Amino acid sequence: MATSQRVVIIGAGIVGVNLADELVSRGWKDITVVEQGPLNMPGGSTSHAPGLVFQTNPSKTMTKLAKYTVEKLLSIKKDGEGCFNQLGGLEVATTPERLEELKRRHGYASSWGIDARLISTEECLQLYPLLNKDAVLGGLHIPTDGLALAARATQLLIERTRGAGVRYLGSTPVTEIERSNGHVTGVTTPNGSVPADIIVSCAGFWGVEIGAMVGLQVPLLPLAHQYAKTTALPGFKNRDVNTKINGMNATLPILRHQDQDLYYREHGDQFGIGYYGHRPMPVVAASLGLTPQHVDDKNMPSRLDFTPRDFETAWKESQKLLPALQETHFADSFNGIFSFTPDGGPIVGRAPHLEGFYVAEAVWVTHSAGVAQAVAQMLTTGRSEIDMGECDISRFEEIQLSRDYVSETSQQNFVEIYDIIHPLAPKISPRNLRISPFNSRQRELGAYFLEASGWERPFWYEANAELLRYLPAKWQPVERDAWSAQHYSPIAAAEAWKTRNAVAMYDMTAFHRFEISGPGALALLQRLTTSDLDKEPGSITYTLMLDNAAGIRGDIFVSRIEDEIFQIGANSAIEFHYLTHEARFQRQQSPTQWVQVHEITGSTCSIGLWGPRARDVIAGVSTDDFSNKGLAYFGVKKVHVAGIPVLAFRKSYVGELGWELQTSAEVGLRLWDTIFQAGKLHGIIAAGRAALNALRLEKGYRTYGADMSTEHNPLEAGVVSAVQADKKADFVGKAALSRLSKTPGLRLRCLAVNDGRSMVLGKEPVFYENKAAGYVTTAAFGFTVGTPIAYAWLPSDVNMGETVEIEYFGRRVAATVVREPLYDPQNSRLLDDRPPLEVDTQLRLRSRL
Repeated sequence: MATSQRVVIIGAGIVGVNLADELVSRGWKDITVVEQGPLNMPGGSTSHAPGLVFQTNPSKTMTKLAKYTVEKLLSIKKDGEGCFNQLGGLEVATTPERLEELKRRHGYASSWGIDARLISTEECLQLYPLLNKDAVLGGLHIPTDGLALAARATQLLIERTRGAGVRYLGSTPVTEIERSNGHVTGVTTPNGSVPADIIVSCAGFWGVEIGAMVGLQVPLLPLAHQYAKTTALPGFKNRDVNTKINGMNATLPILRHQDQDLYYREHGDQFGIGYYGHRPMPVVAASLGLTPQHVDDKNMPSRLDFTPRDFETAWKESQKLLPALQETHFADSFNGIFSFTPDGGPIVGRAPHLEGFYVAEAVWVTHSAGVAQAVAQMLTTGRSEIDMGECDISRFEEIQLSRDYVSETSQQNFVEIYDIIHPLAPKISPRNLRISPFNSRQRELGAYFLEASGWERPFWYEANAELLRYLPAKWQPVERDAWSAQHYSPIAAAEAWKTRNAVAMYDMTAFHRFEISGPGALALLQRLTTSDLDKEPGSITYTLMLDNAAGIRGDIFVSRIEDEIFQIGANSAIEFHYLTHEARFQRQQSPTQWVQVHEITGSTCSIGLWGPRARDVIAGVSTDDFSNKGLAYFGVKKVHVAGIPVLAFRKSYVGELGWELQTSAEVGLRLWDTIFQAGKLHGIIAAGRAALNALRLEKGYRTYGADMSTEHNPLEAGVVSAVQADKKADFVGKAALSRLSKTPGLRLRCLAVNDGRSMVLGKEPVFYENKAAGYVTTAAFGFTVGTPIAYAWLPSDVNMGETVEIEYFGRRVAATVVREPLYDPQNSRLLDDRPPLEVDTQLRLRSRL
């Protein structure tokens, strides 16, 4: 679709030129690519990238981006020569732990649709005869992986897009981003201004400096990474992979030896060795200066001097794994600069505060064309077909944008890049960046903390261990395997039991809360959500935010506090930034309908008080009416608890009677102490996230970003109840909803594991009729129902009661598709209106306790 939008792309590396190509293919014409280095070799990471493309990743998004990159590179050819040699990829295990990890990686490949095969030592040797047979225990083979010739692909794309009208300005640094009224207007260069309606920074490790021009903190850290080429191997004479990319001169798969942080590829008759096991070597891109006019394969800003001492271990271990290397030495070696981020993902998307400014940074060759396609789709259609939430620049909280945080966590990611890391494992450091007001009491109770977005979140409390002695037989936790037992305690079973049978308090502070106020607040929320929010103050609505194709871009709780004041409960910072952006846009369009959006998470705190005795507890500390009449389900009102002003939200994440009690942070500890003391009469405990996650799955509650994303619509995800069919007001995605098929191809299904004990954790493939048909999203042991529960995306023709199989570390675990929710489908527990116990009954209870 043609457009009059003027686009400037900063950077002519593999990402920038792919983006130009993707936009051209969609009919866009007015595109300028500005590059500070010479176009024939810009001198960034693309110019020296070794080009190994291993597609399989724990992230579905990253795998799909890599898969498209392979497809795109295979399509780029000239004079019979291409840009991708599909030699296959081989990952070898030299330890039993790595062999198990390869089984898990095979599961990822099956989940995300990548052909892969676990192979024996003998098969590894057949594929890669140079391997030391005494060192290798087995491997993972991916036939569609291979070698990208990134520099060649870049040049061919420049040639192709230039022929389609794209203007390239080489040796032209950007010195300023021009802006007016909150919108970009162009870029300044030494040769003058280039006007633009849209600017996309694809500057690689210089992206931090480009972002700084507009006050945008781009959380990436340039790090030097060691790469060495050997002299010719005996028997490999006169082979040149760079000139015969599709020929037979490169015959071996690309190779990873992750137990020693190493990878390998052929360079004709030489071998290339990449190493991540050395100390992190951070680089400040600004200190490198501008790219010089002359750049060649030995002299470029992104290629630093080799540090031999850091490579000593790599060389020894390489000679052990590949004994033929003992007859070689180094012919060429350097420390090349690449971009790392706090969570290892790319930085992609629209700047939260500036219209028309986008970034696509920290993107490696492996994902380059996929990211370019996603950004092109964002610009041309408003959405990417691949969910980009894991890559969105807005995913980071403010505290995660500090230079100290970015530096420390990015270096940690470099060190751990090939490590075997449990999905629940928290960062080692920094810790205790964000703590709730209850933290001191939680530590006194022996809380086990895991970290997310800088928040310390208790998962269970050692103080509850003694409760395990009193658990009824049906509640007794099953023994777990070593992997699923990490970052888990059977104490979670006791905490779930207490929640279902007495009362528990949960720290809900880390969930995102923000306030939307002003005369345009209702109009904004009506336009962005699937429910009619024009209700009386005191109401709570669970609703969805959709994109223009009816993909789910957020599920939120909207509480109308006053006529022009709403509070939003959300899962991620991305939802906050989306609402902020839309509020800014509305102000520009309708100044009288101004809206303010403030995040209040850090200035408030929240306790989830849930369980059949919750009303007894609250009656002891508040004179306000907490009955169904006084505060109905999905209602909110201002109350006082022991004199503390509190907002009480009648909603529950665990499917039991109770409230989320929110107050300001400075009185949070007093609120905790008051409720905990009053609750002792009724057997109250503090409970953690492990129990909460299990209880919410029993109720069938979805989590945005894990169970559903922009790739799914409400019908597929089973949240159509959050769409108000008779809503008269127009909203984003409404037209697309009307066009959806009533029989979707996929559905999110609830699975009960048949043996009652095999635990899965998420992302495992699900097999139907012996074929990979879907994947697990989230899972937990259902303590109330006595069996592991998993939610999974499956074809809609997989019916209730049918058996499927989940692959877990190479073995198949049978599970049954069951009707949901598994617990209290009538919501009788949530709507419980029994009055508090009489005082004399409470006294008798106290005497027994």
